[in-house]
Amino acid sequence: MTTPTALAIDEARTRLHELIIIDVRTPGEYAGGHLPGALNIPLDQIQRALPDIRHAADRGDILVVCASGARSENAGRILAEHGVTAATLSGGTGAWAADGHELHRPQGAARATWGMERQVRLTAGVLVLLGLLLGHVVHPAFQLLSAGIAGGLVFSALTNTCGMAAVLAQLPHNRPRAADLDKTPAALRNR
Repeated sequence: MTTPTALAIDEARTRLHELIIIDVRTPGEYAGGHLPGALNIPLDQIQRALPDIRHAADRGDILVVCASGARSENAGRILAEHGVTAATLSGGTGAWAADGHELHRPQGAARATWGMERQVRLTAGVLVLLGLLLGHVVHPAFQLLSAGIAGGLVFSALTNTCGMAAVLAQLPHNRPRAADLDKTPAALRNR
C-alpha cells in the first residue's frame, strides 16, 4: 500500500500541466468551479472507475481534489489500498480559489449547486430548528431530533466523516448523469 501525499497550492499550480486531476466532489459542486483540466469522479464512484484511474496512473501522476481536502484524503486512501499512488491538494479547491487561482466551469453548465458543506449546514440547521419547534409545540420528545443532529455533528468532527453528506450526495442534483459517468473514464483512458 502506498501513502497519499499532499501537494501545496503553489506546487500543484506549477505541475498542473503534467498532473491527471480527479475531482471527487459531487457533479453539482464540480459544475460550480473546478481546477483547470480536472475530471469529475464523485467519491462514491471511485471504486467503479478504479481500472481507468490505475491505467491513467501508469502514464502520469494523479492529483485528487475536493472542496477542502477531506474527501480527497478518503479517495487517496482508497486508491492507495488498491496500489494507486495519488497526491491530494492541500486545502482543496477552496484554498485554490482563495489563493487567487481561477476555477473552470463546464460549458453549458446549469446553475451551480451549493457545496456539500453548505448543504449539510443548511440541513442540520433546519433539522435542529424543527426539533426545537416541534418539541415546544407538539411534544418535548421532538427535542431528541435536535440532540441527535448535535451528536451526529460531534461524531462527524471526531471521525472526519459525514453521514449527512453521504445521504445528501444521493439527491438528484448531486448525482452524476450516466452519460457523464461514461465520459470521464473514457477521458482517463485517453490521457
